[in-house]
Amino acid sequence: MKTWNLASSAALLLASFPVMANPFPDADLKAAHENHEKMCIACHARKYGGEGGSDIYTRVDRRVSSPSALSQQLTACTTMLNLDLFPEDENNLAGYLNKHFYKFK
Repeated sequence: MKTWNLASSAALLLASFPVMANPFPDADLKAAHENHEKMCIACHARKYGGEGGSDIYTRVDRRVSSPSALSQQLTACTTMLNLDLFPEDENNLAGYLNKHFYKFK
């Protein structure tokens, strides 16, 4: 009969937890940074203030509270402002914003 030791039990317990992964693993952060500078900062700074318009991302009453909400908000901005962004551009921006502001896992 095999006996379980503390290390075996801990390993089994850790293996049972879901892996915390980046919700936007394929995001091109360099391209997103350029799009953010070009398409987002001026509008956000005008409406919400902060260095580079960043207060929109960090305000207490922000709308975005999950990776899917972030993606939806980016699509809404693209549509409302008639921005020339493809879905992959929105995904890149989501990854960029997540890395620098939201930190969703």
